[in-house]
Amino acid sequence: FMLAGIARYLFIPLAEAVVFAMLASYVLSRTLVPTLAKYWLQPHAGPPPAAGPLGAMPRRLQQGFEEWFGRMRRGYRGWLARALAARGRFAWPFLAAMAGTALLAFPFGRYLPGLGQDFFPNVDAGEIKLHLRAPTGIRIDETATLCDRVEATIREVIPAREITTVVDNIGVPNSGINLAYSTSAPVGPGDADILVSLAHGHRPTAEYVRRLRTRLTALYPATTFAFLPADIVSQILNFGLPAPLDVQISGFNVDANRRYANLLLQRLHTIPGLVDLRIQQDFDYPTLNVDVDRSKAALLGLSETDVASNLLISLSGSAQTTLSFWIDPKSGSQYSIAAQTPQFRLASLSDLATTPITGNNGNPQMLANLASFSRGVAPAVVSHYDATPVIDIYGSVERTDLGYIAAQIRKQVAATRDSVARGSQVTVRGQVKTMGDSFNGLLVGLAGAVVLVYLLIVVNFQSWRDPFIIITALPAALAGIVWMLFLTHTPVSVPALTGAIMCMGVATANSVLVISFARERMQAGDDAVQAALSAGYTRFRPVLMTALAMIIGMVPMALGLGEGGEQNAPLGRAVIGGLVFATIATLFFVPTVFTLVHGRGSR
Repeated sequence: FMLAGIARYLFIPLAEAVVFAMLASYVLSRTLVPTLAKYWLQPHAGPPPAAGPLGAMPRRLQQGFEEWFGRMRRGYRGWLARALAARGRFAWPFLAAMAGTALLAFPFGRYLPGLGQDFFPNVDAGEIKLHLRAPTGIRIDETATLCDRVEATIREVIPAREITTVVDNIGVPNSGINLAYSTSAPVGPGDADILVSLAHGHRPTAEYVRRLRTRLTALYPATTFAFLPADIVSQILNFGLPAPLDVQISGFNVDANRRYANLLLQRLHTIPGLVDLRIQQDFDYPTLNVDVDRSKAALLGLSETDVASNLLISLSGSAQTTLSFWIDPKSGSQYSIAAQTPQFRLASLSDLATTPITGNNGNPQMLANLASFSRGVAPAVVSHYDATPVIDIYGSVERTDLGYIAAQIRKQVAATRDSVARGSQVTVRGQVKTMGDSFNGLLVGLAGAVVLVYLLIVVNFQSWRDPFIIITALPAALAGIVWMLFLTHTPVSVPALTGAIMCMGVATANSVLVISFARERMQAGDDAVQAALSAGYTRFRPVLMTALAMIIGMVPMALGLGEGGEQNAPLGRAVIGGLVFATIATLFFVPTVFTLVHGRGSR
């Protein structure tokens, strides 16, 4: 509930489901469960009834399990007795080992890369969204031809049986389509999107993306290619940007910022794992300047507005300036009419110079009599952020984590800080900023949950020491989470941190079972060692039942089975790793700490 932004809307439903499920479980445990226990457990008070022929096998299995579990329980009691006898030599090394596990979370050299950081796991959506940008100034029909060649290359890389559909969107959408719905940010007729939908049972999409990136770059070196997020979750997390990373250079010295952007782009190309790098803005879009002689035009009764309107009609059609309709006298149907000069009549500047310019006086004049022509270049799009001109360098991540790439980008930005123009600034945006805010919110929530649980136990136990003993199992849970993520090569992400918060609750509940029973035994007259030994032995079964139920339930999620299973796999892995270590700590470390604290107090 302490998250903000997109992450809040993604995980609030999960938090609500857990909270209401626990409330319902508590109510049922206080009402329905005791009632059922009263009636259903009554026959077990006496000797077990004679088993029929169908019940003999289950009874033998149960007896065999009870004998095996009893041996394991007695073995645990022996190991716990040894730990309690050498509690000083056991507790401190155990605590140091758990604290040392935190080193796995940080990179140390080549052979200990540490845990990576990702905002959200990548999901195989079964779609590939490719954006290409042809050389500046290309005609849209030439872009269409290029798309046909690229599509043929895609079909060479991906087997035909694994392709369902291929859809091409070429150029800038029509004026009736809101560009806010386009995540590729096209700027001209040289831009195109190719969406490939894969059939069920296809090979991993990331594998095809890597092969296509290498193949297309080699075959079409003059074309810029970028693979955009195809799944809806990544598109939401990108806030509509076409890439998870956006290095933004902002400032009013556009020329200097452009030079710095090219310099930084070259430096960013040296970062391994940072792919699809490109500058979003196109600065060299070809233009044709028409310089109208106002004095001559005024003598002929024309104005610059007349020249602009006639040129627009000739080049783009009358529908861009005035809507004209024709009504069929027979059917009464209304049709929109657009007039435009045929393209074959505008093959050169000489043809354009003969364009008739008509004003209010009705006397047409050739454009060559009113204006001169010159060629030039201009930005295809001018982007702003808070009214400040910006240049965006977009990039994606391949075979590494977002946190590592963001750290490397910041190093390159710091190394080129002296080249930034005065008054300009460089900011890393995209998923990086949102990831940092979400991580901070979850870590604050994790710390707040531990503090609230501790205070709640203090109120119930009327003690400050015993609640502290209970939460000593939590460092082991965190160590288990780190180990599980490290061994499975799973980066730290929002689902993983959510799983850590869930694990804290179960680990605390198991420790409460052990410490509450140990307190009862001390009140009955046992010393601290005997109370801790009895508590561990008696609570061995319920602690294992609680932990194993949660672990087994999380196994399918941790394996990432099914479509979109990668999304919640870090959550399941974090819970499993944390509970394995927390259970060991609950059964060995917590009784040892109880003996150390209460044994010292009794003396």
